Amino acid sequence: MRLLFAGTPEPAVPSLRRLLDSPDHEVVAVLTRPDAVAGRGRRVTRSPVGELADEAGVPVLTPRRPSDPEFLDQLRELAPDCCPVVAYGGLLPADVLAVPRLGWVNLHFSLLPAWRGAAPVQASINAGDEITGATTFLIEQELDTGPVFGVMTERIREHDTAGDLLTRLADAGAALLESTIDGLASGALHAVPQPDEGISYAPKVTVEAARVVWQRPGVAVDRHIRSVTPAPGAWTTVAGNRLKIGSAQLDTDALPPGRIEVRKSGVFVGTATEALRLNTVQPHGKKMMAALDWARGARLPEDVVAE
Repeated sequence: MRLLFAGTPEPAVPSLRRLLDSPDHEVVAVLTRPDAVAGRGRRVTRSPVGELADEAGVPVLTPRRPSDPEFLDQLRELAPDCCPVVAYGGLLPADVLAVPRLGWVNLHFSLLPAWRGAAPVQASINAGDEITGATTFLIEQELDTGPVFGVMTERIREHDTAGDLLTRLADAGAALLESTIDGLASGALHAVPQPDEGISYAPKVTVEAARVVWQRPGVAVDRHIRSVTPAPGAWTTVAGNRLKIGSAQLDTDALPPGRIEVRKSGVFVGTATEALRLNTVQPHGKKMMAALDWARGARLPEDVVAE
């Protein structure tokens, strides 16, 4: 089949690579978000999906909005049979959705209808889910409501960060997406409506929402930190200075919420229940470092509290 692949960040790359390697399909173009300024050097950079497409010699389309008339003309001229989508990051209007005869097929990293929205992996870890997965479904105008083609499941491990889990889902989900496209090509696969029960939503996690609330139970704080690692990153303030938390783990001791205690064995912060030991932290304007190195250099007062 003729495919137009839509995706932007690194988790979409395994799916594009798999479809590029498929002998049964031709990726005629890639749709990705426009080049953006990134990094400390503030250089204009291609998206990870765009970079892979460039390497493969596949045309790359980067409209500011999918509703741009020029993009619609390009899409009609390309005449794709199907458009697989993985984390593209733009809303697709009705006239764009209508072009491919088999529609736009999205790979979403949750077990729909659970965690519809932009941050399903973060939400599943934060909620304490034991099982998550990925779903392929037909895109409709509403948010992640379309009928389902296929599902795969993945266990959430005890110390998984969002980055860890997303990497596994991106790799396993690529196989699911390819099998979905194969099934549509053969006519053997048909979509099934999502159930009306079990619907939940996962909005994008803002930097402000990533702030740690030490007054919560230790288990909840641990889930929160892992759910926003590596991006946007959990953070707190210590003596008025922002401190990003790279990794932490639950301890058996208890401390008052937010109270920081520096010991030979590590740096500990209290919660409403057991304390957390900070493993790595990043002070503002510096690189990630061992928490003990930071604490020794910061010369924290004995009664200091993280807020």
